[in-house]
Amino acid sequence: MATEDAEKEFVPHKNKASSDDEKRKKKIVPGSLMKALMRPGGGDSRPLDGDQVIYHCTVRTLDGVVVESTRSEHGGKDIPIRHVLGKSKMILGLLEGIPTMLKGEIAMFKMKPQLHYGEDDCPVSVSSEFPKDDELHFEIEMIDFFKAKVISDDMGVIKKVIAEGQGWESPREPYEVKAWISAKTANGKVIASHTQGEPFFFTFGKSEVPKGLEMGIGTMARGEKGVIYVKGQYLTQSPFMPEVEGLEEVHFEVELVHFVQVRDMLGDGRLIKRRIRDGKGEFPMDCPLHDSLLRVHYKGMLLSEENRVFYDTRIDNNGQPLEFSSGEGLVPEGFEMCVRLMLPGEVALVTCPPDYAYDKFPRPTNVPEGAHIQWEIELLGFETPKDWTGMNFQSIMDDAEKIRSTGNRLFKEGKYEIAKAKYDKVLREFNHVNPQDDEEGKVFVDTRNLLNLNVAACYLKMGECRKSIETCNKVLDANPAHVKALYRRGMAYMAAGDFKEAKIDFQMMIKVDKSSEPNAKAALLKLIQKEQEVERKARKQFKGLFDKKPGEISDVGTEDGGRTKAKEQQDEQVDSDSNNSEETHEAANNPRQESWFSTLWPSGRRLFSALGLQKCTIL
Repeated sequence: MATEDAEKEFVPHKNKASSDDEKRKKKIVPGSLMKALMRPGGGDSRPLDGDQVIYHCTVRTLDGVVVESTRSEHGGKDIPIRHVLGKSKMILGLLEGIPTMLKGEIAMFKMKPQLHYGEDDCPVSVSSEFPKDDELHFEIEMIDFFKAKVISDDMGVIKKVIAEGQGWESPREPYEVKAWISAKTANGKVIASHTQGEPFFFTFGKSEVPKGLEMGIGTMARGEKGVIYVKGQYLTQSPFMPEVEGLEEVHFEVELVHFVQVRDMLGDGRLIKRRIRDGKGEFPMDCPLHDSLLRVHYKGMLLSEENRVFYDTRIDNNGQPLEFSSGEGLVPEGFEMCVRLMLPGEVALVTCPPDYAYDKFPRPTNVPEGAHIQWEIELLGFETPKDWTGMNFQSIMDDAEKIRSTGNRLFKEGKYEIAKAKYDKVLREFNHVNPQDDEEGKVFVDTRNLLNLNVAACYLKMGECRKSIETCNKVLDANPAHVKALYRRGMAYMAAGDFKEAKIDFQMMIKVDKSSEPNAKAALLKLIQKEQEVERKARKQFKGLFDKKPGEISDVGTEDGGRTKAKEQQDEQVDSDSNNSEETHEAANNPRQESWFSTLWPSGRRLFSALGLQKCTIL
């Protein structure tokens, strides 16, 4: 190695670092950190904040005794260190010194104790035998550095981009993915490889590749090449790598060849939409609305006859696309369900069961009864309802009411996602509406509140209780006494199991508007029934717990199926969702008279009383 004759005092290097690191750097005093160049590097660039640096490190005492090293000749594993500047925990001397190095450079840093592990509140710990109170030499070889994407906060998964991909989308559950992948240990030994023949195929979210690898691929675009550095805690067993025991770190070289969106439209695996070409726009805002005029090319195939094509618009329709208005029953239900979740330019492959294809729709003569169908659909484009630009306020509100009424109809039909898209469309357009006086302002605010409450109702039906609560809060933040918003949020709290919050909202309804008392009491009655259901299940679970002998385990049985089903039917009857208006899908129920004492009696008291625990001594 070529070594400089004279050791030079280190001049602190200025780079962008985290505020905590900047505070630490203020501890550096002249003479506490010295640098000697042992081998020059190449190029002009030096590591910056956010770069991953890969380097070998050997620590010696001033008289040359090796304390620790990454190199095999000094007892190390020959695995270089990886840190992300500004993210990883590093000793102060290297935090300041490494950004001065070039790629391939070898340098010796002489550090006072307060610049390495002897620093007060040093973020990096060492063994008790380490001479952290001594002045030490740190020999560093800068192997490589590059901009890194930190995938996990604990630095367990980091990605290096070698070649950028195309498009904005990345694979996510439950996409089907094809990728060339090879796996190497940190010292370069190949342990798994799929780089020849066919790319490795897996379904995202099915644990078919190690967790850390899947996390990294989930940040890649189509065609992107990169290296994903995965530490041991993210190396889970999978078909790709059955053996992971003893591996501290694996480097996955990945080229993301292709991925397709897979959507289970019915939740039972029968109606499946696979996106095989991306569309343009943002999902779902740029998907067709319920009353849009759509233009599609499609090819219909019979799955039972080796994908025999029974219709192709490009051949059988003189090359002209099919045009139809959504929501008018002009195409099979499964066809329309999938098209309404497509973006313009998207191509999808749809596999459809008979009852959503031609068993309940005029069947082409060359399609047998009970046939399973596959459509290859290309959404060329669609026309949306009229633009509000230049329209007067009353015309805008009339059109908004028309769209909202369509959303209400879709809601009643159980098409909650499409209904929500209708409401969201109007709410987005409302961002450009400016009422001219107080009267217009009141109509505008009332309509916007109703739309938000309808969105909240859709979220609730879709099982997204927290989003329903957040949407109700948009109304209640401006008007805390809005009765319908209190009711809707209370129902969402109850569905989420937050019984206390739900009770507060239902009681507040009565406080701010006496006319809402019947609906509020009906909701409180249902709340009590829900709480009792929880208590009943708890009693069943803990039945016999306290009369078992020491060492015995009480088996927890399931409830009688018939009783559970009957109870669910009762809940459904009570949960006709108290939809008391067209605007918010609330239909009134006749509440049973219930005393406030029964309503407010603590549920926990009932539970412990039923279990006989009021006689137990708490130790």
